[in-house]
Amino acid sequence: MNAHEIDYEIFGEEMQYVEVELDPDEGVVAEAGALMMMEDGIKMDTIFGDGSSNDNTFMGKIFGAGKRLITGESLFMTAFYNTVPGKKRVSFASPYPGKIIPIDLTRFQGKFICQKDAFLCAAKGVSIGIEFSKRLGRGFFGGEGFIMQKLEGDGMAFVHAGGTTAVKELAPGERLKVDTGCIIGFENSIDYNIEFVGGIRNTLFGGEGLYFATLTGPGKVYIQSLPFSRLASRVFAAAPQGGGKQKGEGSILGGLGNLLDGDNRF
Repeated sequence: MNAHEIDYEIFGEEMQYVEVELDPDEGVVAEAGALMMMEDGIKMDTIFGDGSSNDNTFMGKIFGAGKRLITGESLFMTAFYNTVPGKKRVSFASPYPGKIIPIDLTRFQGKFICQKDAFLCAAKGVSIGIEFSKRLGRGFFGGEGFIMQKLEGDGMAFVHAGGTTAVKELAPGERLKVDTGCIIGFENSIDYNIEFVGGIRNTLFGGEGLYFATLTGPGKVYIQSLPFSRLASRVFAAAPQGGGKQKGEGSILGGLGNLLDGDNRF
């Protein structure tokens, strides 16, 4: 194997974290800020790119860092190595409520496509790159632009998703229509495209956006019930405007209660 062979355990229900067990000289790479805790004897190193065998040269590291800029991620990733005899553990936490999904790349023919912000951590040696869309429809209306993230190699990788996770195994030619933000990832054999919702009433009043994704088998697809963008929009919509507290929120009076209480802000 090119990637380090790591052991792991996932803890929790709604706010999960993954604990990775490292043998001497084994390593794991993660997004900056994903660390939860690590035992004494683990060395942390900030690196350009993903530290895989594809970017050992200086230009390879620069190119890897540039790819991460395109996906909207930080220039740097963080690598963690066990530098002492005996097994040591390091843990990484999901950034919002949901599930952490282990991806064994050897079961996906060495390649898995995912949303650009889904990656959490992976065994040292796994390549974290970009997947360009060759279709204009996907690029402009797919919710993820022309670019998604691809995980390549023969090791373990971990992605996180919001809410509850659904796994669908599509037969050859079988199609699944999904809200664009609800896709976590899929294997390389899946054909991914964008389809117009259609209909004036659906377009103007459907509340589901103008486009949805069509995923065509064969292959496995991972779907999330609560994309972070949807969660963030709901929180923003419910937040008091102007930093003030909304009195009567959740009551029958609502805004009228604010008016009677001397607060004329609606």
